[in-house]
This record gives sequence, structure tokens and C-alpha cells, in this order.
Amino acid sequence: MISRKSRKSRKTEPRIAVVGGGIGGLVLAGMLHRHGIAATVYERDTALHARDHGGSLDLHPESGQRALDELGLTDGFRAVARPEGEDLRILDPAGRVLGRHAPEPGDGTRPEIDRGSLRELLLSKVPDSSISWGCHVTGVERLPAGGHRLTFADGAQTDWDVLIGADGGRSRVRPLLTDARPVQLSAYLQLTITDADRRRPGIARFVGPGSLMVLGDNLNLGAQRSGDGTIRVSVTVRADDGWIGRQRFDDGEWADTVARLHDLFAGWNPELTAMIDACDPGSLVARNIAALPVGTRWPSHPDVTLLGDAAHLMPPVGEGANQAMLDGVLLARAIAENAGDPAAAIAAYEAEMFERTAAIGAGSARMEQMGLAPDAAERMAAYFG
Repeated sequence: MISRKSRKSRKTEPRIAVVGGGIGGLVLAGMLHRHGIAATVYERDTALHARDHGGSLDLHPESGQRALDELGLTDGFRAVARPEGEDLRILDPAGRVLGRHAPEPGDGTRPEIDRGSLRELLLSKVPDSSISWGCHVTGVERLPAGGHRLTFADGAQTDWDVLIGADGGRSRVRPLLTDARPVQLSAYLQLTITDADRRRPGIARFVGPGSLMVLGDNLNLGAQRSGDGTIRVSVTVRADDGWIGRQRFDDGEWADTVARLHDLFAGWNPELTAMIDACDPGSLVARNIAALPVGTRWPSHPDVTLLGDAAHLMPPVGEGANQAMLDGVLLARAIAENAGDPAAAIAAYEAEMFERTAAIGAGSARMEQMGLAPDAAERMAAYFG
């Protein structure tokens, strides 16, 4: 455990703490390091691979890929990214393919990368001494003389001049700035098929190299391939309907869980629902899909701000991680360009971030609503052309 003793702050070198070592927090820390600015990242996970990272991401040229380029990680990204992951098919409940996005080799612009691989790349640009693993922030308070105090699960405390919340949708830093809270939109159920090509070759061929979405009846049945050979099968429903009472479902009740899932998709093509039968027993994880109100903003404060989901939690339709990465680039640049004046840096960063993410958040909200519409397959196919 690193020392958490406070030092007296200096105006020319404010001590910066980043709460959250996810994708956005690591981009920020890496970019600050490139600018010669020290920061400490507090991450709840005990190590990089302490938990499953989830599915893969398509990184956009103007945001996620831009961040990697500015960090000097473009070659590393190309070495582990999967251009074939851009392949996307859109089907209706009868199993008809209504639309497909399949770029020719070399023509794709948004290759997929596994979240774990992306975090590992980003960590290569963050000094080991700058990240504190296993540090669960349980409290944040503003200090009378300026700055903030962090309290950790083990009771330790530390004070910082500048605080940046990169701690996701359930941010503990956000209440310092706004009363806005995420609103539940839907329930998301994820199941996994490990080693799919060997264990479930028929399903692996059906899913293909990228992902598919089956839309209809206010439901979304999806599948996405990861670089490690895992296929993640997802079910999105409008209402909770009791799925979120517990996050995991045990092996012993797996038959009942599968039967309940099949009830949701009664009348759908059996080739589609066979993906559910192929999933590993006990692998279902349920969570809420939530979003902050579009256009959430707050009066600028001189020593605290947010980035990524903490600032602009959006439906998971492809923009959240990309915008978090761009946030990290632009906030680091603002801090570097306003050396010794964090208030000016934060104000400049927030002005751009609010405008950019309001427009993107509105588009993401429309996409999420489209995906659960009665005629979602037709509408989504038309959207992707």
C-alpha cells in the first residue's frame, strides 16, 4: 500500500487525484504523464485482471483512436485490434437478415478491441507509481480551505488539491457538482460461451467474426465475439421484470433460468434462441442500463471535475468509452495549457465537453429507444444503410 500522507499544495504544482482507473481515467493519467504532470489514480480493482472486463469496443477515429494516437499507442492498437469485428448483422425474430455492415478488408474505420487489451495498452503509458490498486473510495468531502479529502474502505484518508472523478455511472465524486442521477432505461442480461469455436462450432459460425443483433417485440437478443474466443450473448428488455434482484444466477437453477429466457422469445426462430442454450451454465449476469439526463451540466468549480460515465453516462450504443477517452485527452491538454491554474483548465475543458457530449448523448438516447421499438430491426437496418 502506498503512503497517503498529504503534502502542502503549491499553486504552481497542484496535486491531482483521479478516482477510477477505467479507460477514461487511464487515458487522462497517461496524457498528464506525457505533459510532465504528476497525478495519482485510485482504482478499486486489486489488479488489471481482477475481474472480467466485458465485451469488446469499436474505437472511433475522432475520439478513441485519436486518444491512442496522442498517447503513441497506434501501432500497439493495430497489433491487437480486430478489424473483422466490425462485421454486424441485423436480424428480425424470424431470422431474416435485414441489414449488414461488413467493410471490405482494409476499408474498416472502427476496429474492435477487447476491453482488457485496451486497458493493458493504456497502462503501458501510466507509471506504476502513479496508480494505486485496491483503493476503494467510500467518501469524498470538500475541505474548507480548498481541495478535497478522500476516504477509503480501509479507513485511510488523503487530501488533494484537484480531484477528477473518472469513477463511472455510480460516481462518488459527482454529488460534489450536481444532483443529477442516472435513470434506469432497461435491463441487460449477459451470458457467455467460452471457447466457442471448439465447444459450440455451429453457434460460432452463426455469430460470425463480429456481432449480430436480433430485434423485435420490444426485445434485443445480441451476440458479440471477443478476441479470446468467447462469445457474449446479451438480452435487453424494456423493464426490469425481476431480473435485477440478484446479479448472478447459479448453476443449480440454470434450467429454470434458460426456460424463463425462452419464454421471453416465444415464437422466435429456434436458430436464434439456440444461442441461449449454448451458453455456459451459471454465466448470466444482470445489470441495469441507465443514463444521466441528456445535457447534464453544472457550474464550474475550481478544483473538481468529472469525465466519462461519471460526467455523461449514456446508453451503451458505442459512444461512452470513446467519449471518455476523448475527455481524458482534452482535460489533460487543458491542464497543461493552464499550468498552475486548475480553475481555468477545468472551465475550458467543461465548456467543450458539455457541448460535445450533449449532442452525442441525445443521439445515443435515440439509438437506445430505436433498439427496443416494435419495428426495431427495420429501423436499425435502415439506420446502418
